[in-house]
Amino acid sequence: QVQLVESGGGSVQARGSLKLSCAASGYTRSFYYMGWFRQAPGKEREGVAAIASDGVTRYANSVKGRFTISKDNGKDTLYLQMNDLKPEDTAMYYCAADFRYSIVPPLVAGLFGYWGQGTQVTVSS
Repeated sequence: QVQLVESGGGSVQARGSLKLSCAASGYTRSFYYMGWFRQAPGKEREGVAAIASDGVTRYANSVKGRFTISKDNGKDTLYLQMNDLKPEDTAMYYCAADFRYSIVPPLVAGLFGYWGQGTQVTVSS
């Protein structure tokens, strides 16, 4: 049974930093791609960043230059380093993964079959 567990969320002032972690377990082969999504109250879930098994990354325009996605294959852990945080980054952040092949790591929620429970990030001005 696949399990994804996020951690690292919290409250921070604008221009601060946070690093989210996602520990993966219960699978016998590597995910083809993993990603971070976020959902603010009253808004749809949006893709933030994704990374493929070969290390190719993809970012939403709103976070380019501020967020960095990475993974430690030895620890089966996905990370999201978030710098220069803004109040509009406030949301529940979710880790997601899938085994299916994709030419580039997607940022579409429907293409991810496995999800964590989320970790809250709150940025105050």
